[in-house]
Amino acid sequence: MDDGIDAEPTTARRGRGPRGTGRQPKETNMGFYDNHVVPRLVNVSCGLSSLEHLRRSACSGLHGRVVEIGFGSGLNIPFYPGTVDSVAAVEPADLGWKLAQSRLATATVPIERSGLDEQSLPFPDDHFDSALSTWTMCTIPDVGAALLELRRVLKPGGTLHFVEHGLAPDENVQRWQRRLEPIQKTIAGGCHLTREIPDLVRDAGFEIDDLDTFYEKGVPKVLGALSLGVTAP
Repeated sequence: MDDGIDAEPTTARRGRGPRGTGRQPKETNMGFYDNHVVPRLVNVSCGLSSLEHLRRSACSGLHGRVVEIGFGSGLNIPFYPGTVDSVAAVEPADLGWKLAQSRLATATVPIERSGLDEQSLPFPDDHFDSALSTWTMCTIPDVGAALLELRRVLKPGGTLHFVEHGLAPDENVQRWQRRLEPIQKTIAGGCHLTREIPDLVRDAGFEIDDLDTFYEKGVPKVLGALSLGVTAP
């Protein structure tokens, strides 16, 4: 079956076989905590049922070939719409991919682990119809480079769908975010609390067509200032 991502260099291919069930790459050069603890924390904290409606909203409108950065343990798999033909999953943590196996087994579209670094994507220009990022931009060391890479691999008219936490709109919350950010980065795999997600997306050359900013219910505001958006085609 043509999964729609055969054009990538063979040296960058990961997890060959239906739905990414092939042999996995060697463990990346992350510390033990980041590689063996953080993926489990993320799987639990980001897998809450209270977030499902946000994942569904972010995935709405995805179509054709999709690249998802920060694939993690595959928490978005149940929300891919029927208009998706294939998904190239970019995920640096081997444990994250391992935790995704049960969800991958239920996937209705081909999903292949196709890269380890969002800042350097192993795909040709103008290759994907849609891109997806959920609770990911907070941890990428050079998120600007990652967004430029997404823009490069998206076809003309392609769209980026995202839901991300970041800098709160209220100054008093921002002060606490700045105080707590060093701790958050240490315990949560480099997660930043003060990134201005919409500005970062625009700085990479995207035009945001639809954007909703709000505090997630039931979550401390320092962690729950969300941006849910889609870029213009």
